[in-house]
Amino acid sequence: MTNLSEINEKIQEASSWVSLLKTEMARVIVGQQYLVDRLIVAILANGHILLEGVPGLAKTLSIRTLAQAIDGHFQRIQFTPDLLPADIVGTLMYNPQTASFYTKKGPIFANLVLADEINRAPAKVQSALLEAMQERQVTLGNETYDLPSPFLVMATQNPIDQEGTYALPEAQVDRFLLKAKIDYPSKEEELLILESRAKANPISKVNAVIKPDQILAARTLLESIYMDPKIKDYIVNIVLATRKPSAFGLDMDALVAFGASPRATIALALASKAWAFIKGRGYVTPQDIKTIGLDVLRHRVIASFEAQAEDITNEALVQKIFDAVPVP
Repeated sequence: MTNLSEINEKIQEASSWVSLLKTEMARVIVGQQYLVDRLIVAILANGHILLEGVPGLAKTLSIRTLAQAIDGHFQRIQFTPDLLPADIVGTLMYNPQTASFYTKKGPIFANLVLADEINRAPAKVQSALLEAMQERQVTLGNETYDLPSPFLVMATQNPIDQEGTYALPEAQVDRFLLKAKIDYPSKEEELLILESRAKANPISKVNAVIKPDQILAARTLLESIYMDPKIKDYIVNIVLATRKPSAFGLDMDALVAFGASPRATIALALASKAWAFIKGRGYVTPQDIKTIGLDVLRHRVIASFEAQAEDITNEALVQKIFDAVPVP
């Protein structure tokens, strides 16, 4: 028998650092609560995040601030067409004095890595990064090196400047736990940005309010967050509906080229548990799934040519599925 009140109490106590982290980040980042929440969900669920947004929306600032606030090591990789896999993962260097090779680790060896404009690099470079993300290790020569833990990659894509870009293959995009889309701030937020950042010396010092070990401890606690069988059934039904919408009363089978894979089922469950943890709850509700679900599925459901011809986006298809699948 699951003792819900006991789990709830444990999660409330363990998640107290979340508000501290958000408060510290808010000293530097104005608005962008949606982005900050998704970053915390991704690092809690041991996943990665793909971010789409125009330049100047504090994407780099957000992940750098998070790294400082959790006392983690941050690295930024600027993706360009001439980038090589070795520029990311590292390589073996020859030392003529000792006539031997030594390992030079790449910038991937950090807790939080910003892959800026990931779609500007060719496929072999993207693959090198995505392999490290999936395996959480890098092989250089005959040696295999584990990446630091926690390890989070935030990759960004610029939606407006497509010249000289290489689209990420759908199979590779599926390896990201979340795909978040961020928009311009509101007028009130923009005024606050003007007040706080348009100074000779804007706030740049961020205090470390938690340690990486606390995130690793929180991850083990995610397993204890209660998920009712009806909630599990709801998650599976949502994913099944992306593959066969007609089974759930939706006349849009022709609009979906590919539905979500079983990886999406796991991702939706993990992300929902992470969202419940952020809210200080020891159990998952249908609203948790709806809140984080679009970010988990928007890059995993592929619209058909017919849908694209009618200007129906992946997001619109996912939203229709959430509206149609009965909530427990």
